[in-house]
Amino acid sequence: MSATANATDRLRVLEAITDVELRHMELDESLLALLGKVCALFEVDTATILLYDATTQRLGVRATVGIEEEIRRGVTVDLGAGFSGRIAATRRPLVLDRVDQTTVSSAALWRKGLRALLGVPILVRDELIGVLHVGSLTERAFTEADTHLLLLVADRVALAIQAETTSAERAATTALQRSLLPTRFPVVDGLCFDARYVPGAVAGLGGDWYDVFVLPSGRVGVVIGDVAGHGLAAAVVMGRLRSALRAYALENDSPAQVLTKLNGKVSHFERTSMATVAYAVIDLTDRTVTVSSAGHPPPVLAAPGHPSILAPITPDPPVGLGLHTGRPRRDTVLNLPNGAVLAFYTDGLVERRGHALDPYLDRLTEAVTPESPAVVCGRVMDTLVEPEPTQDDIALLVARFLAP
Repeated sequence: MSATANATDRLRVLEAITDVELRHMELDESLLALLGKVCALFEVDTATILLYDATTQRLGVRATVGIEEEIRRGVTVDLGAGFSGRIAATRRPLVLDRVDQTTVSSAALWRKGLRALLGVPILVRDELIGVLHVGSLTERAFTEADTHLLLLVADRVALAIQAETTSAERAATTALQRSLLPTRFPVVDGLCFDARYVPGAVAGLGGDWYDVFVLPSGRVGVVIGDVAGHGLAAAVVMGRLRSALRAYALENDSPAQVLTKLNGKVSHFERTSMATVAYAVIDLTDRTVTVSSAGHPPPVLAAPGHPSILAPITPDPPVGLGLHTGRPRRDTVLNLPNGAVLAFYTDGLVERRGHALDPYLDRLTEAVTPESPAVVCGRVMDTLVEPEPTQDDIALLVARFLAP
């Protein structure tokens, strides 16, 4: 093919796949319209888009023209298996001139009578989104030029899918996070609470959470945690940790024991997940709080007549990833006089990329005083949250102890 013909084909494909009509359609409708144009442009009989699920490491058919039974039958392909699986695993185009049980994993492809297939990966900044392939019912020698043109289509598909996925994931994450964060704190004589939560503007909502609940003994559980990562995946893990910790708290008086069980659960069932968590149990009878920390920053303690300090709590390893030193997790008991304030927070409040941590911890400690939680929350946020959008999620939970 001459350079002029190559440029003409490239322009023809670009014009077709950027048709303004596609912008006004829902994603599935636009993908089908796009695949219809692909079939006409490449003079092929089938065109299919499979999306990759990193959690299951499988590809699933999202849209297809010419092999509709793949959608109806819920066809999935393991990473590395068959034609599409190999393209996904290698992230390289692939041409098949023989389509049968030995070369493809989807029976629909060879039952259709396809004689040749061309497939390319769908990528966004080296991240695998899925696979796009086209097929011919007649003998066809797909060329290098065909491959380059199909890669152009894959780029267009990647942008459309990424935009839709980002929007849907953000909405789902927001709904999930709002359903899990307390909207009201329990009414407990001698205690009052307030909190703030600010999602990271760059990475979006993630796995930061806080929780307050009354235990059957009448004591009060207070939790703050931070799941590594961002987006829907981190929020889902956060929801699982929140539920599991509540269940373990009903069966164990010791925060250290609760975090030990939580670590076992996360390490076994969420093998790639990790979280820092601080769990405290408040006993209003003897005016104490027992705290255990799984790699989480220490709370700030402010008592009347004393300077505010970072509570003297030695953290144990975070939960997840099988992290365990063999040493039992530890509980620390703090005495809380009337009017004392305990402020829990996540690292987004005090960590700044490229800056030392200590100055921000000092500013936080100075901002926490033995006043009402609402006043403390407002001062802390005014002191530490800068005008620029935050890089990471920020969670702040403040408790104050009063005479019953």
